[in-house]
Amino acid sequence: MITTLSLQEAQSDNPLEKILLPPTDPNAEVQEIPGYKLVYADGACPRNYRVYKGDSMIGVIFQHITHWSNAVDKIRYAKPVDAAVGLDDFMNVARVSTTATGEPPTEEELFDKEFDALTSDEWERLRKYVPQAKHLVTA
Repeated sequence: MITTLSLQEAQSDNPLEKILLPPTDPNAEVQEIPGYKLVYADGACPRNYRVYKGDSMIGVIFQHITHWSNAVDKIRYAKPVDAAVGLDDFMNVARVSTTATGEPPTEEELFDKEFDALTSDEWERLRKYVPQAKHLVTA
């Protein structure tokens, strides 16, 4: 189900706004761990946290009752820092594997890059990009 918020709801003190807060916002629920900031996004079990390294969001990790996990491997971590490092390592390997070929990344690969890591030429390529929808099937 997709819901949209009205302008009035978006400006209210609704807790749904919490998912939009950056880590620098004084109302954001932020956990500082060595090298990373975890910003609570939503959820109860698991709780979802956006992971920031410096000023860039690198992905999402999840706090379960008994462990932590991330979306890139099937490992259960005892500490949030381990889940964040596992996510960061995966993202670094993914970046290296796409640039190791020596060919420019495809537009689909550019969508996976951090916004602040895109060059002006890559932004221009994405601006002109029209995705091919030949494999979409209606339900």
